[in-house]
Amino acid sequence: MLTMDDIVRDGHPALRKVAEEVSMPPSQEDKAILQSLIEYVKNSQDPEVAQRHGLRPGIGLAGPQINVTKRMIAVHLSDEKDSLISYALFNPKIISHSVEKSYLTAGEGCLSVDESIPGYVPRYARITVKGFDLEGNEVKIRLKGLPAIVFQHEIDHLNGIMFYDHINKQDPFAEVPDATPVER
Repeated sequence: MLTMDDIVRDGHPALRKVAEEVSMPPSQEDKAILQSLIEYVKNSQDPEVAQRHGLRPGIGLAGPQINVTKRMIAVHLSDEKDSLISYALFNPKIISHSVEKSYLTAGEGCLSVDESIPGYVPRYARITVKGFDLEGNEVKIRLKGLPAIVFQHEIDHLNGIMFYDHINKQDPFAEVPDATPVER
């Protein structure tokens, strides 16, 4: 089981590398790694398990965050309608996105970043993601709101991009043009 000790922190070289594609069908080793990512995210949201194992709650995790520079992410959260959005994906790719932007009013956080970095992180309001599930089956997901933001955050990790790279350095809370604020 992954713990906070397995998560690399800001400044670790794996967080700035572009992750490699995972060859399909996935190997048993790659499946095990991806499975451990989704299990961490689910366990971190269970207050009892999280406390027992010292897990910081998260809603997404990417391979590079555990020093595995392969294109794999896990996301587990509920959307604004309380529908569960839970995916463990190999090689996720944004295949289309809206012109309209959105951002979290409370800003973003990251399991690899220990301090709070305030500011708006502009993201696409709606995205379509294509990737492969644990069994290597292709999946296509349309997302908006918080789930869309989380997927973009995790896919950024696969490209060596940190959330704070998107924050306006001069004015972190500058209004984002044509953007919908998203409450968390």
